Amino acid sequence: MIKHIVMWRLNASAYGNPAEVNARIIREKLEALRGRIPGLVSIEVGLDFSGSESSADVVLYSEFIDLKSLEGYQTHPEHEAVKAFIGGASAERRLVDYEA
Repeated sequence: MIKHIVMWRLNASAYGNPAEVNARIIREKLEALRGRIPGLVSIEVGLDFSGSESSADVVLYSEFIDLKSLEGYQTHPEHEAVKAFIGGASAERRLVDYEA
């Protein structure tokens, strides 16, 4: 099992929306990938409520059956569309992939 965790800090505004609105849009777009990507076992998206200086705004926790599935997810057209939106809304991204 491969765990894929990504955290984003969002720009204060993007696409004419404040960060809070874009965070909700990102959550909707990522969760819409459920059942659409081969090998994606689970996906969970959380939005930060602490607002601390060290927190990210959005976190993605997902599990894949194997590394090949994660690689397929990275280049899947539906994921590419979500990545494009997130890229325009985010100021910083952190990632951890590991095998469990």
